[in-house]
Amino acid sequence: MATAPAEPEPELGAAALDAVPMVALNYGVRRRLGLYLNPRATAAADWTALAEELGWDYLEIKRLEALPDPTAVLLEEWQGRCPGGATVGRLLRLLRDLRRHDVLLELAASMEADCKKYLQRRQQEADQPLQVPAVDSSVPKTSELLGITTRDDPCGNGTEMFDAFICYCQKDLQFVQEMIRELEQTEFKLKLCVFDRDVLPGTCVWSITGELIERRCRRMVVVISDDYLESDECDFQTKFALSLSPGARLKRLIPVKCKTMKNEFPSILRFITICDYTNPCTKKWFWTRLAKSLLLP
Repeated sequence: MATAPAEPEPELGAAALDAVPMVALNYGVRRRLGLYLNPRATAAADWTALAEELGWDYLEIKRLEALPDPTAVLLEEWQGRCPGGATVGRLLRLLRDLRRHDVLLELAASMEADCKKYLQRRQQEADQPLQVPAVDSSVPKTSELLGITTRDDPCGNGTEMFDAFICYCQKDLQFVQEMIRELEQTEFKLKLCVFDRDVLPGTCVWSITGELIERRCRRMVVVISDDYLESDECDFQTKFALSLSPGARLKRLIPVKCKTMKNEFPSILRFITICDYTNPCTKKWFWTRLAKSLLLP
């Protein structure tokens, strides 16, 4: 009788994996999960079996059947419904219970690598560098995250708020510069937070990013391209913003497709309506639509 091949033992313990939310998994891993689970199969459990284990009912499963990547949407909705219970550890246990050893053999190592990166980022945020105590006690002491942008009061008496944080990779900087001209220097008068232009050096990049996205910017614009898919920083920023607004209920995240893509559009953003700069039929209204979405209360 044939036996399933042995699965690699995870280096991270079960408790550690249970503490890592699904947002830690990158686009490549989610796409591979879809390639394994999306095809309907009689001999192996597919995405519908996973949906049943997660508590989705018949009508909900029928709704997902019409989507091109039901696995990706299922995982995103799970994260929105159960923000505390949608963890990588739980997903691995469900795949094991469903006897999808092929998926575990292929993706367990990559999933664990993503978890390690996530935990390392969290540790970096917690382990802020200690500041040398000032000799003169009359020197004002301000929080590390007060003076982080060029528009903040250098004395720490005020912090600048922005309409949107712009998530982009360096190769798309030319498009971001056009965005600045169209949204800041026109009648819209929006205030955009562009990392290379507005953020001061000298502070932990992960701490700054989290502070700006969560507390200082009302929304986030994600500039999507093939190069975006290769950026770890963009991946972190996008997932962080999604974790603040599960299911896009608060309309905090706005995807913008700036170039024609060879790769698939990120599955974690596919359920959010986008502004498509590459579509000649709607390019005429592109900047107005984007500005109006950023001006919403």
